[in-house]
Amino acid sequence: MSDNCIFCKILKGEIPSAKIYEDELTYAFLDISGDFYGHTLVIPKKHCANVLECDPSTLQAVMETTQLVSKHYVDNCGFTGVNLFNNSGVSAEQSVMHLHFHIVPRSENDGYHISPINEGNKVDLSEVKAKLEVK
Repeated sequence: MSDNCIFCKILKGEIPSAKIYEDELTYAFLDISGDFYGHTLVIPKKHCANVLECDPSTLQAVMETTQLVSKHYVDNCGFTGVNLFNNSGVSAEQSVMHLHFHIVPRSENDGYHISPINEGNKVDLSEVKAKLEVK
C-alpha cells in the first residue's frame, strides 16, 4: 500500500467509505461524488497505479469483482444494465493513481448520458489500424 494514496487510506480504515463488497483481493465502494445513483468503484487491495502497470492476476481479480457487483445490481437491485469505465494515466483523466473501475448502474430512461459522442472526428480507419494493430 501507498502512504499517500487516498484509496490505500480507505483500505486501511483511515478514511470512511460505503462498502458494497469486499474479498481477499478487492474492495468495492460507493464513489463520494454522488454524480450517479449507485456509482461504485472497484479497486485492488494491492496498490498499483492503473491498468498499464497492474499485474495480470490483480487485474483479473478486479475484473471478477467488477462483474460480480455489476451482475448483483442487475439481478438483485432492479437495474437493467451498467456502464463500466476506467481511466489509466493522467492524459486519460485518471484522478486517483490507484487502479479502479467505475460501475454506474443503469435503468431505462434514467436520463444519464455517459458514453462520449465525438461526431466531428472523422478518421481513416485503415491508417489508424496500421498504427495501432498489435503485432
